[in-house]
Amino acid sequence: MATKAVKKKAGGAKKSAAAMKPKAPAKGTPARAKTGARSASSSKPKAKATARPGIKARQKPETLRLRGLSVSYTVGDLARSLSFYVDGMGFTVNSRWEKDGKLMGVMLLAGDCELGLSQDDWGKGKDRVKGVGFRVYAETAQDLGKLAKRIRAQGFSAEGPKKETWGATTVTATDPDGFVITFHDPMD
Repeated sequence: MATKAVKKKAGGAKKSAAAMKPKAPAKGTPARAKTGARSASSSKPKAKATARPGIKARQKPETLRLRGLSVSYTVGDLARSLSFYVDGMGFTVNSRWEKDGKLMGVMLLAGDCELGLSQDDWGKGKDRVKGVGFRVYAETAQDLGKLAKRIRAQGFSAEGPKKETWGATTVTATDPDGFVITFHDPMD
C-alpha cells in the first residue's frame, strides 16, 4: 500500500532513466551538482582544479590552514599581568572567567589576535619557572616608539624601537612572568 501511495505522488507511472536526469540550468544560472544523498541545495561546490593567477596550488597531502591562533599563559599574578597587557600595551578584555567570585582568567584582544591569561593554581609548585625560551612575535602598523613609551609609562621595561639585522624595526617587552613579546613593523 505504501508503495502505491509513493507512486501516485510521483506521478503514478514509472519514469525512464533519461527522464530522471537533471535538466541543464538556464543560461546564467549556476549549476549545482548532487553528491551522494545530499540535495542540490545543500551540496558544496567542488574546488577548481586549477589555481587562480597569483595563488599557489595547495600541497598534497594538504597542509594545515588556520584562520587564527591564540596563545594562553598561566601567570603568577593575574592582576599584575592584566596591568601589563591592558594598561601597558593596549589589549582589551574580551571575556573573563571567575570561580567563586574570584577572577581566574581572561581572554584579551588586540585587532584579530587573542591572548589568554589564567591564574596559576600552583598545582605544579610555586617555584615553577614560566616564559623561558618562549617568545611571541606580533606585527603592527602602529608607531612602535609610541608603544614603547606607553609600556614604560606604566612602569614596565621595553627595548627599542630598534632596527634589526633582518630588516624589521622592533620593540621587545617581557611580562611579569618572563614571557617575551616582540612587536615589529610590517615587512614587505
